[in-house]
Amino acid sequence: MARRIDYSARYKHTPEQVYSAFTDRDYWDARIEEMRKYSDNHIEHFEVTNDGIAVVLHHILPRSELPEIAQAVMKKDMVITRKELYTPFGEPTMGTYEASIPAGPGSLTGSMKLFTTDTGCTFRTTSEAKVYLPFIGGKLEQLMLVNLIDLFRSEAEITEDWLSQH
Repeated sequence: MARRIDYSARYKHTPEQVYSAFTDRDYWDARIEEMRKYSDNHIEHFEVTNDGIAVVLHHILPRSELPEIAQAVMKKDMVITRKELYTPFGEPTMGTYEASIPAGPGSLTGSMKLFTTDTGCTFRTTSEAKVYLPFIGGKLEQLMLVNLIDLFRSEAEITEDWLSQH
């Protein structure tokens, strides 16, 4: 059974400013550089076209730093490939993401929505985790989603800092 969770990052900036950051390779480079403090990360693909934005990120988590329950399933370092797609700017701007782990026992997908609020804008992410392992699947799903919220919170702080400096 899949588990879902929502996370909303609220910015004092306009949706246009946030979207503009998403179209800037320097923003993604700064975000990846900051995230390298926690684990090895890099950008595999970045493209902005009339159809929107496409980004592919790799996060590498050493097996030794994974919770015990995850180490029981993962026999090597965990390599997460995250693909994000955004529509052209609009009100609202929509997006999707999927995260995959080679030989991973499940999936992590989500939708994103960037929209105007009275104080700036909100970037809401709805995520769904599915793990296809009896007995421990639900625990792993919950663990994935809790860690995902921490990741989204860190990325939102990086985005806010980057926007404030540019």
